[in-house]
Amino acid sequence: MPMSRRRLIATLGALPAAALMPRAAFAAYPERTIHLIVPFAPGGNADIVGRIVGEEIAKALGQTVVVDNRGGAGGAIGAEAAARAAPDGYTLFVGSNGPLTVNPFVQAHLPYDPLKDFAPIALTSYVPHCLILNNGVAAKTIPDLIALSKKEPLNVATSGVGSATHMTLERFKAATGANITHIPYKSGGALMPDLMGGQIQAAMTEFSTALPLHKGGKAHIVGIAAAQRSKLAPDIPTFIEGGVKNFTAQSYIGIVAPAKTPADVIAKLQQAIAAGLKGPAADKLRAMGSEIATDEQQTPQGFAAFIKTDYENMKEAAKLAGITPH
Repeated sequence: MPMSRRRLIATLGALPAAALMPRAAFAAYPERTIHLIVPFAPGGNADIVGRIVGEEIAKALGQTVVVDNRGGAGGAIGAEAAARAAPDGYTLFVGSNGPLTVNPFVQAHLPYDPLKDFAPIALTSYVPHCLILNNGVAAKTIPDLIALSKKEPLNVATSGVGSATHMTLERFKAATGANITHIPYKSGGALMPDLMGGQIQAAMTEFSTALPLHKGGKAHIVGIAAAQRSKLAPDIPTFIEGGVKNFTAQSYIGIVAPAKTPADVIAKLQQAIAAGLKGPAADKLRAMGSEIATDEQQTPQGFAAFIKTDYENMKEAAKLAGITPH
């Protein structure tokens, strides 16, 4: 029997308000798994930091965060995938120097625009670069290494063409005249077995990646590209102490989303990351040799300003090193 208008109104009035709303009106982000793209192979600094931060996002938002390693082309493959993903908060990107601020100056046909295709969420941390040698190389200091390279070319690995460590290596060569052959790998973690095995003589990599090998006696760091020695390894001199004037370099890690991701989603993610960086995650990062970003840098506006500044610095560094896009 057809329901009367009066009875229909009475029935609807008895229902909870949420039951009368369209699904989209009360759906709370996130409702499903979040994918976090790391543009390098597992084991390097970006991967390790990305996993630590991903765990904090998962705990804060109550959803699984799956790390998706997509290495290659100095991070450009993973960056392109993230830039083209739906701007709904379910695909995030672990952004670092290579894909965000170095690639534009080493790759002529970059398939994404690092300043326009991403929405910064939060800078998390940064870590200085260092030069680590396998134990078969006699050099114990930066001057030793430079002198040795001028007698016989030295092969030095980095985490890939267009990576932050590649840019640092090129700057080092330009500043010292060292005779170095660049050996690109897919990540800092991927090159370490070959360094220990003697297939490569040295690596320019993140301090966090190299420190366990140095402390374990499996390889030795001859210099750290920081303004001062690390408290975690005060025996290691800086590049500046080694005679390379004003030479500092670091890798930064932050989380970005595809451009046009809703502001409320960005805000939820930022709050989750910032809260996580005030707990045990910060201790894990510091133990690796990383420095935690400031509160301002952990905001979308602060991270955006950081990216723009580093972009200009890398433009200048590329000129100094004589690097042109190809």
